[in-house]
Amino acid sequence: MSLETASPSAQHRRHGSNAGQPLTRRDGVLKVTGRATYAADNHPEGMLYAVTAVSRIARGRVTSLNVAAAKAHPGVVEVLTPANRPPLAHDPDVKMPPFGFRVEVLQDDTVRYVNQPIALVIAETLEAATEGAALLNPQYDIDIARTGLESGERFGLAAVGVGAPPRTAHGDIEAGLAAATRVTEADYVTPQQFHNAMEPHAVVAEWDGDRVTLDMPNQALALSCASYAAYFGIPAENVLIRSPFLGGGFGSKAILNGPQILAILAARMLKRPVKLALTRTQMYGPVGHRGHTWQKLRIGTDNEGRLTALHHQALCATSSFDEFIEPAANASLPLYASPAILAEHEGLRLDIGTPGPMRAPGEASGSAALEVAMDEAAIACGMDPLEFRLANYAETEPGTGRPFSSKALRECYAEGAKRFGWSGRPLEPRRMRDENGFLVGWGMGTAVFHCPHFPAEARATLRADGTALVETAGADMGQGAWTALAQIAAEALGLDPDQVELHSGISSLPDGGIAGGSGHTASAGLALHNAGEDAIARLAEIATADPASPLFGAGNIGVAARSGRLHRHDDEGRSESYAEILARAGRAEVVGTAKAARDPAIAEAHAMFSHGAVFAEVKVDPDLGQVRVSRLVGAFAAGRIINPRLVRSQYFGGMIWGMSFALQEEAIADRRTGRIMNADLAEYHVPVNADVPSLDAILIPEDDPYVNPLGVKGVGEVGITGTVGAIANAVWHATGVRVRRFPIRIEDLLVDRT
Repeated sequence: MSLETASPSAQHRRHGSNAGQPLTRRDGVLKVTGRATYAADNHPEGMLYAVTAVSRIARGRVTSLNVAAAKAHPGVVEVLTPANRPPLAHDPDVKMPPFGFRVEVLQDDTVRYVNQPIALVIAETLEAATEGAALLNPQYDIDIARTGLESGERFGLAAVGVGAPPRTAHGDIEAGLAAATRVTEADYVTPQQFHNAMEPHAVVAEWDGDRVTLDMPNQALALSCASYAAYFGIPAENVLIRSPFLGGGFGSKAILNGPQILAILAARMLKRPVKLALTRTQMYGPVGHRGHTWQKLRIGTDNEGRLTALHHQALCATSSFDEFIEPAANASLPLYASPAILAEHEGLRLDIGTPGPMRAPGEASGSAALEVAMDEAAIACGMDPLEFRLANYAETEPGTGRPFSSKALRECYAEGAKRFGWSGRPLEPRRMRDENGFLVGWGMGTAVFHCPHFPAEARATLRADGTALVETAGADMGQGAWTALAQIAAEALGLDPDQVELHSGISSLPDGGIAGGSGHTASAGLALHNAGEDAIARLAEIATADPASPLFGAGNIGVAARSGRLHRHDDEGRSESYAEILARAGRAEVVGTAKAARDPAIAEAHAMFSHGAVFAEVKVDPDLGQVRVSRLVGAFAAGRIINPRLVRSQYFGGMIWGMSFALQEEAIADRRTGRIMNADLAEYHVPVNADVPSLDAILIPEDDPYVNPLGVKGVGEVGITGTVGAIANAVWHATGVRVRRFPIRIEDLLVDRT
């Protein structure tokens, strides 16, 4: 799908390199004027509305549903239950790799968590479907819910995250602890958190024979087409997903879920388009979340403050029927140098919906604990927390010896500390107050996030009028991907961005890979870059073989694409426009295609991470214990920056999310029923503008020739990983109270403050 007004304004027009320019978002005007079409905005003719009826218990069995009452309601067309649900071609209790989960699609009457779909009501209007769902009046046979650490079932693991080993060891951890002058040991707790994207999960499904069109927010178009095809027993090419705009995803919209599958099934069954949009409360269960963790760290140090051992254990909650384990302990693997490192995980089964990837999965929870533990170890050694980290950061990836850009991390430390004013920080806590008598504290944390690269494809078409069309089935969740991707393509094509039309967000285009793991710009961007170069190479073949062209015979010498013209390398004055070349050849266009993937040999030889350092200032009311973050300064190195405006925005978003993690965000479950008590945006607290008075993001230049040919790294998630610990450490510095559970509550700080 194209962005009709998706071109930068004339004032941003640049010649030469388009990457690196702070262009405004191509989709910005459409969004702020309400012309952006999200999934639930689609209303095909004859459309029905679907509403999921969901369980209000966490464990048990549905014993009855008043289907007759629901079907008798005016406007209700059908009610799907386990008794009449049409069959699916794929068993929903069998996981589908690589990101598949077991899903609830009315396969039986078992209830495994609150908000599990137990029926689907389809009606002529949303109101009728909603009222029909209420009339079902489900009755239950209730079992005692397992909702917490005391009642959950511990179990060993085969993998964590997406296929990572549950235990990784380098060196002898017990020998390292025995050799330590001092050992810092503490427990840390992080809560369950929910994605809460502004746009809920939704789908509009319309069948035409054995072909289906799905309007839905989706982060992995090609992968999802194959998965939906498997569920419905049709070829993958018979599934068309349109996802031009996403109102946030954070990982949850790359994975299939039961309610959407049921809506698609209802559309096929009734032979009419069906729309389903989850309510805010219904998103707390079937579409993933960040799982609860209980972590323990043991850090050994010698007389000089050097690490001798780093042991990170994580007990991570998952559902009773499936596994997604936050790889929290793995946050300790790539960053700090120690002769002995051990990261290990254990699972805890609870009666909850299955967790899933949520922005910085594993790293966010794990680094929250790690960075507080490092701060505690620094204080135990009598060292400044920044100096302690400088003494212990790794020049090469621990355990593998693969080099990474440690110089960039050192520069992040230096520039962030300078901008923040860290040199004026007293070592002891409770030494600073502001003019109003509030306690002031300064803390810092190291940020790190890996740089994945997903296989991707793209197509670039140079047209007779000198403009270009570039295409890839990518996803823009608000991060500005379509703007950055168009800049990359324009640079490869030697055009200005406003001469490049981008089509994306529809699965019929070349596979743009997965918008996740902060890897989309690098993955789809490299495919677009390569496709652009292929188109230029094909154009150059035409020109250099044409005796009428000033470029004739330059095949061995080569040409350069710049400002819509090809120039001979040996004589810049001999050039010709793309339009002239195509016109003389009688061609309407020339098309370049490409696939892009990371070279496995390079990935094996080099560690690939984005780095950063975050510095936080907090102010704490000495009487009430209320905490306010007054300043956040982050310095980040993430390779080549395509659009600094968008990158800075992503860093801001990451740091704000880190503040949310540290001080506000928590889903609170009723221990008796398993219900989430704050399943709405009124009581599930996230920051608002007034919570963030001062943000500063410093872009540290970095040239990483190994991460990919573009030198591009991810920026969306790294900002979270340093911020949580920085704020928690600042709270300790202000109050002298060390809090080891998140979010930090006022009651945690209500101690003797004389």
